[in-house]
Amino acid sequence: MRKALQLATSLSVILLLGAGSSSAFAANLKVVSSFSIIEDFAKNVGGDKISLVNLVGPNGDSHVYEPKPSDAAALAGADVVLVNGLGFEGFLPRLVEASGTKATIVELTKGVEPLKAQEEEGHAEAGAEHHDHGAFDPHAFQSIANAKIYVKNIVDAFCNADKANCDTYTKNGADYTKKLDQTEVDVKAGIASIPESKRLIITSHDAFGYFEHAYGLKFLAPEGLSTDAEPSAADVVALIKQVKEDKASAIFVENITNPRLIEQIASETKLKVGGTLFSDALSEPGEGASTYIDMMHHNISAFKKAIIGS
Repeated sequence: MRKALQLATSLSVILLLGAGSSSAFAANLKVVSSFSIIEDFAKNVGGDKISLVNLVGPNGDSHVYEPKPSDAAALAGADVVLVNGLGFEGFLPRLVEASGTKATIVELTKGVEPLKAQEEEGHAEAGAEHHDHGAFDPHAFQSIANAKIYVKNIVDAFCNADKANCDTYTKNGADYTKKLDQTEVDVKAGIASIPESKRLIITSHDAFGYFEHAYGLKFLAPEGLSTDAEPSAADVVALIKQVKEDKASAIFVENITNPRLIEQIASETKLKVGGTLFSDALSEPGEGASTYIDMMHHNISAFKKAIIGS
C-alpha cells in the first residue's frame, strides 16, 4: 500500500511539473517586422515573449528592397506582421500575396496625422520622371510623437494576438514610451541651441519632413520621398541655386543612399559634408545608431556639430 501511495504521489508530481513546463515553454508570438526601426520598437514592446524576424536590415533601403524566398516563408509562419504603411514598403503587397500569410498585417501609421507629399508639384515643374509613392509622406517615424503612436499600435496588436501576455506588453510599452519622452526633450533642446538663421540642411532624399514639421529644422533634398529614381539634371541645378540663395548651413549623406550626388552638390555649393544621417534604417551595432533612440541622438548631434561646432 505504501509503495502504491508513493507511486501515485510521484505520478502527481510529474504531471504537475509537466503542466507547469508546458505553460513555461508556451510558444512565443511569431512576429515579422518590415524594417529595422520597426524591429527595434517590436523588441522593446515584445521582449522575450516574441520570436521576431526582420526583413530589411540595418542600413537597408526599404524603397528598393527585393524580397527573398525566406521572407515569404517568414510571413507565412507569422502571427503578426508589423509594417509602416503609407506606401513606404513598396515590396510589401506582392510579398504578402506570394506568402499566402494568414497573419494580421498591422500598419503602424494608423492614428498618425500624415503629411502631404511635397514632391509631386516640385517634380512636375522640373519635368522629372519619378515613381508615384502616393499622396502622403510615409516617413512618419521621424517624429518622436509619431513613434509613440507606433509603439501603442504594437502594444495593441500584441495584446490582441496574445492576451495572456498583454500585461507584459503594456508595461514594456509604457516603459519605452517614457524613454521616448526623454529623447524628445533632448532633441528639442538640441534644436533650440541652433540659431534660427542656420537651420537649413541638405540631405540625400526627402526623409525628414516629419522631423521638420515637429522640430523646426528645414530640409532640402535632390531626391523625393523615395530613393528609387534619380533626380533630373534640372532638379539638381534648381536645388544648387536654392542652396546658394537660401544659404544652407550643412549638407549630409544618408546611410541608405549613394553619396555621389551629395558630394557633387557640396562641391558646387562649397558646403562641407557634415557626416552621415540615419533616415530610413538603423545602423549596424557599433556604428552609433543601432536603436531608434540612438538614431535620434546621433542625428541631432550631427546637426549641431556641423552647424555650430558642438
